[in-house]
Amino acid sequence: MKTIRRLYFYAIAFISIEVVLWGIIGLLRSVFDQQELTNSASNLASALALIFVGVPIFLIHWSWAQNVSSKETEESSASVRAVFLYGILLGTLIPVVQNLLAFINRTVLSSAHLSSVRAVVGGSQTWLDNLLAVVINLLIAAYFWNILQKNWQTLNEPENFAEVRRLYRFVWVLYGLLMMIYGAQQAITYIFSFPTSVLGDIGRETAVNAIALMLVGSPIWYYAWRLLQDGLADSAERESYLRLGLLYLLSLGSVIVFLVSSGNLLYQILFQLMDRGETWADFIRQIGATISITLPFGVVWAYYGKWLNQQFAFDENLPRRESKQRLYFYILSLLGLGATIFGVLSLFSVFIDLLLGRSYLSQGGFSEPLSGALATLIIGLPVWLATWRRMQTQAQADTDTGDHTRRSVIRKAYLYLVLFASVIGGMGTAGTLVFELINVALGGSSSFSLKDALIEVTALVVFIVVLVYHLFALRADGSARADVLVKRQSAFQVLVFEHDQAFGEKVQASFAKRAPDVPVLVMNANENIPADTKADAVVLPASLALNMPKTLEAWIRSFNGSRLIVNDEAAGVVWLDDAGQAADSAKSLAEGQDIRPQSSNRMTSVWTYIAYVFAGLFACQLLFGLLMFGISMVAGSGF
Repeated sequence: MKTIRRLYFYAIAFISIEVVLWGIIGLLRSVFDQQELTNSASNLASALALIFVGVPIFLIHWSWAQNVSSKETEESSASVRAVFLYGILLGTLIPVVQNLLAFINRTVLSSAHLSSVRAVVGGSQTWLDNLLAVVINLLIAAYFWNILQKNWQTLNEPENFAEVRRLYRFVWVLYGLLMMIYGAQQAITYIFSFPTSVLGDIGRETAVNAIALMLVGSPIWYYAWRLLQDGLADSAERESYLRLGLLYLLSLGSVIVFLVSSGNLLYQILFQLMDRGETWADFIRQIGATISITLPFGVVWAYYGKWLNQQFAFDENLPRRESKQRLYFYILSLLGLGATIFGVLSLFSVFIDLLLGRSYLSQGGFSEPLSGALATLIIGLPVWLATWRRMQTQAQADTDTGDHTRRSVIRKAYLYLVLFASVIGGMGTAGTLVFELINVALGGSSSFSLKDALIEVTALVVFIVVLVYHLFALRADGSARADVLVKRQSAFQVLVFEHDQAFGEKVQASFAKRAPDVPVLVMNANENIPADTKADAVVLPASLALNMPKTLEAWIRSFNGSRLIVNDEAAGVVWLDDAGQAADSAKSLAEGQDIRPQSSNRMTSVWTYIAYVFAGLFACQLLFGLLMFGISMVAGSGF
């Protein structure tokens, strides 16, 4: 209930303060702009309405939040409060940066004797509009920054605030980096442009906009990234899954765009060499746009790929470290395999057209589709081979690493995903081929031709080859894994102590169902334990663990293996995970409620996970946008 209450009050406070903030900005802009004040009474009325409605609502909800936070430690350290405070800082400081960017951009354009409306941001604004927005947002940000600093000084459990602060800094890293990438792209595009007489071509404003973006984005990225790097001295920062996720995002997102744009560049080069016939000046100008994407994302990939490898190295647990690396390589392998299949199918399509004498595929003859097929294959095949062969080498190793690789959920997901796609692709291709053949045989109207039949057959063969290859890889994993696991399980001795026959029979039945190869020995806890008794693990009912016979207690004290306690619902005994559950359970008992202990083996609270979800959505949106940008660039050039 408290969590829902917090969410309500902080959400209303956040929305209302933003309403008030922009109402004040709108009011001041109307007051200082006499022409707007005279000509547009509706703008003034709108600003006043936002202020009159937003102020009392904000004061009511924010006063409650402050009052409760000052009285209860739990409230002051709640994750939802951290999300609110850092969210307010983002909601005020990002507009400050945007308005500074707009002012700098227009100023540099005016200095270059260019129209300010060509600014990348705020071309229609005035310096007064930007100044008012900056001042008001900074005042609100300063107030909440002061609240946040005081909150940090009173925190007894800073984990929630530390995690949200980490997310806050990552947002600034992404924000500054995107401005730098966009600025670099604009600068490279301008470098590769040549003066032309065509109206609307790239002009000097492109270079000016690039300078403004770099001037504003670079210090933001550097400062935010420096803060994160300085925090690596703390083990919590090094082990942060949020940090790992950001590095995954930056590395994978940049490599995807880099590979797509590299393929497009290769396509343009091959097409020019084969049959395009354009002047080299026009060709250089056209590939400039592609290079402006390839170079920045290549640099981002190289830089953050290095830090991703460093992040892997921070994990001293070898299986877990290899699992993190495995995810990265299987994603690249999947992308490379998809590009390879597409390139092979495209190449066979060109060969079929050439075989049937179809040289009129496009204005460039067969040169355009052949260039696209070769470019896709040249980019995709090395990526797939480099990543897949590395993973196969690990899986085929007769070591612990090989065993962990074969049992990896990531590897299984990859193999089954490829099998699924191959089956669906082959089924769709076979269904289309059979339908068209039957339709033609029955005399139905169809545009199905020999070329279509050959393409469908080729695609079916490719899908079958991919399916069979990965099916053999999956079966090889299963066979090797089964031998290793059976050997390990057979050598692992489990000893079960019971004080009633029912418990021993229950445990034996469970082992027979779930671990049939693990040898199990059941002994009565009240009998003498033979001196030669050996075991790797013992299983005890909870009631027996709390009240052991002296003989068993002495033996257990000298036992160095694992002790597995099974809750047998002994009267008045509830097993909990930590002190927090003990406090919650005692409170429930005092209130006359039943105890429902929940696993608290978690690093963060529910609202931290909500912050993770929003960060993940932002990351997915960014990654999807980058991917769509690359695809649109490719589609636009025919690759």
